[in-house]
Amino acid sequence: MPEDLHKDVCEERLFSELFKMHAKNLHDFIYYKYGDHINPKDQVQEAFIKLWDNCKKVTFLKAKSFLFTVANNLTLNEIKHDKVKLKFQQQEIKDRTNETPEYILEEKEYLQKYQRAISNLTEPQRVAFLLNRIEGKKHREIAELLGISKKAVEKRIYGALKKLKKDIDGI
Repeated sequence: MPEDLHKDVCEERLFSELFKMHAKNLHDFIYYKYGDHINPKDQVQEAFIKLWDNCKKVTFLKAKSFLFTVANNLTLNEIKHDKVKLKFQQQEIKDRTNETPEYILEEKEYLQKYQRAISNLTEPQRVAFLLNRIEGKKHREIAELLGISKKAVEKRIYGALKKLKKDIDGI
């Protein structure tokens, strides 16, 4: 074995030996340093892939150091990437429109009125109305779902529309 120490690790036997020697320690290092959410097994695999890609440049003696450095850097890069994703997800989507502030305010007020009016409906009216208008179900489907007649569904939806029109001025 001493003559193999200064050889590159492109030989399958040496590479396999390196894997057996360092894979568990490398996994534990990543796990203890960064936690399980980083998926240390993936980082170990990626580090060994990088070692194989650079096997001509890395000697057997330097392989452990190479593996730990690469695994650490890969993990730090993943954490950095996760921070960027999180920052992007937390940003509000800003729609650039030509709508006036008055229009946007009126739209918000209308939505609040609409939600209040929906909550003022009776339970049977609200269920039938939302199934029809939000989920797009037909009167026959709603009747089967609720176990009532099609006529009863129509009456509930008509009653809901009438009440909504009264509660929200001028729909």
